[in-house]
Amino acid sequence: MRIIFAGTPIFAATALDALLKADHEIVLVLTQPDRPAGRGMKTAASAVKLLAQQQDLALLQPLTLKSAEIQTQLLALSADVMIVAAYGLILPETVLKIPRLGCMNIHASLLPRWRGAAPIQRAILAGDHETGITIMQMDAGLDTGAILLKRSIAIAPDDTTQSLHDKLGLLGAQSIVEALVLLQQGRLVPIVQDETLACYAAKIKKTEAEIDWQQSAEQIDRVVRTFNPNPGAYTYFRDLALKIWQAKVVAGRAAGKPGEIISVDREGITVACGSNMLQVEIVQKPGGKKLSSADFLAGNNLQPGENFSAVKHSTSKHD
Repeated sequence: MRIIFAGTPIFAATALDALLKADHEIVLVLTQPDRPAGRGMKTAASAVKLLAQQQDLALLQPLTLKSAEIQTQLLALSADVMIVAAYGLILPETVLKIPRLGCMNIHASLLPRWRGAAPIQRAILAGDHETGITIMQMDAGLDTGAILLKRSIAIAPDDTTQSLHDKLGLLGAQSIVEALVLLQQGRLVPIVQDETLACYAAKIKKTEAEIDWQQSAEQIDRVVRTFNPNPGAYTYFRDLALKIWQAKVVAGRAAGKPGEIISVDREGITVACGSNMLQVEIVQKPGGKKLSSADFLAGNNLQPGENFSAVKHSTSKHD
């Protein structure tokens, strides 16, 4: 099939690679303009751009798809379908109608649950036990189009946003290839979404990554996993923002107030929560490296009875 592919990050590049290996004809790749990234904020190409260049594919990086010029270029390609995966630009209705069979989106949730920008993070944070990929026929709404294909996977108790993202990236690639086979066979049946089941996956805010020790250990564990790898769940200790990268729930009633350190040993730092306890296993001080609790304790004399704070002290001079 003649395909226009629109995507930007590694999630999308995984799908593009699968389409190429399935011998589909990629007539054009659309991706976001190069932008500053990383600690040095150097201008970097997207994962999709790098793959497109490696495969010598036609590539455009428009700032918008609303211009008549870009729409004329797309129309001239006589594409059968446009595949969209984490592209980052809104497709105007005129663009949605350009491909012969319309535009299909690879969405990282089981629609209509978790429409929007952060479906992977929201699924973990909400304590969902499963998620998946929806191949959707795009319309003018936000992830509101008809469902063409769904494939689900379990969310493991130790899944982070990174690990679940990687699993869904592979599943998304497999699903879009499967959907195109079914489309060519005339077996892809659109199913209208049930609006009563819809919920919105709002974009993640950094402030959400701050740990509230009044919450249950289970919820805090989900916060830790949701914000790994970015921006990292954090708490304040001795006026320093301490990031927590890995932890596990310890069942039982803590003999301390939420945020109070109950015990310290090589296995971790056990902290009282609103209910149950959390054993902190990997931490990171500002400007430092990620350390196991054992290595962190070797250089920091933590004592039972000290507290992790939900808010930074107003007298602090540190970030």
